[in-house]
Amino acid sequence: MKKILVSTALLAGVLSYAGGFRVSLQGVKQLAMAHTSAHAEDASVAFFNPAGMSFIPSKLSIVAGGFGASNKVTFQNLNTLQSTETDNPIGTPLYAAVAYRPIENLSVGFSFTTPFGSTIEWPGDWEGRELVQKLELKSFYFQPMVSVKLAPWVSFGASYIYAKGKVDWDKAVTQFGGELNIKDEKASGSGYGFGFYFRPDPKLDISIAYRSPIDMKAKKGTATFKFPSASIYPLLGLDPSTGQDKFTATLPLVEEYTIGLTYKVTPKWLISADFNYHGWERYSKLTLDFATAPVGNQPDPTVLVSPKNFRNSKTFRLGTQYAFTDMIFGRLGAYYDESPYTDENFIPETPSFNTYVITGGVGFKLKQFGVDIAGGYALPQARDVRNASLGFNGQAKAKAFYFGLGLSYNPF
Repeated sequence: MKKILVSTALLAGVLSYAGGFRVSLQGVKQLAMAHTSAHAEDASVAFFNPAGMSFIPSKLSIVAGGFGASNKVTFQNLNTLQSTETDNPIGTPLYAAVAYRPIENLSVGFSFTTPFGSTIEWPGDWEGRELVQKLELKSFYFQPMVSVKLAPWVSFGASYIYAKGKVDWDKAVTQFGGELNIKDEKASGSGYGFGFYFRPDPKLDISIAYRSPIDMKAKKGTATFKFPSASIYPLLGLDPSTGQDKFTATLPLVEEYTIGLTYKVTPKWLISADFNYHGWERYSKLTLDFATAPVGNQPDPTVLVSPKNFRNSKTFRLGTQYAFTDMIFGRLGAYYDESPYTDENFIPETPSFNTYVITGGVGFKLKQFGVDIAGGYALPQARDVRNASLGFNGQAKAKAFYFGLGLSYNPF
């Protein structure tokens, strides 16, 4: 019984929904310029800073887009030299936004994004199968917002965030030749965002924004155990016909601070820079409460507490755009994204790396319509994995690339 308690305790690593990373894919135009934020040409600025809506040149703006995200993670045991690679499907983050200015100094809008989530799939028989075999994470942010122009050169904006999330995770329980599935499709939480957008000079845009943490509450999650012998189920207080138990948890998504600048060097050439600060430090532990199964590690055997030991992290971004004509725009960028945990806290459920990313793309403007294409190639830095608490040691490497297509419409 002790062995299954230890094995099951590892499941808490999956339930952050973000897992130590966030998806920087909320605007195709922005991605092409290193996902910088101080751009107020259309409604795509709404997710980054609601105050930017006041500086959109058209009264009504509508945008939508999608991405393909491909990534592979390789883990090598340095003692056996055995190497294992994930077989992840292509992720498809989406976004859409609308902004409308009913009166001169007031703008309202709505943004839909998927800022956290991915799917990772390891071979079913790999050495870390008790930690994870397959993990699917999804999140959806719904943000109504408002922006007020305080003066011709500055605006203030705020948004309410309603978040929905899903987790579907498979792992092995090798001690009994079984499997465990953790699933919840109705986790939810709420938060807010606000920001200031400045244009003190026609050549300079400054964006300062804050997005609050969100506690995703899973109230009716399901844990499904599958064992070859029915005699194991009564040990966990489970019905052998279903092998299921319920759990509840509060799952933290972290806050983010952003400062962005865009400077028009010439009428055709601009340069953008961003600094992001992510408050991952609040994700120090995760508490999971089962209904009946005694698979915890606390005085109450149904309560499981898993230490995470995450730390705050930073991202540095630099991008540029050049207008070849009034209709064709070229874009380039690069950014560096810190991992929020050390090698000693590496987890294969949601692997994270210190990463350099190179981006680029083109944009086409056809009167009120715009079409944007972007791509990015990530260069994650290899990690020497030394997670003693999980008994997980070796070297982890990764590679990833992104591509996206975005549409915009500014009718009037």
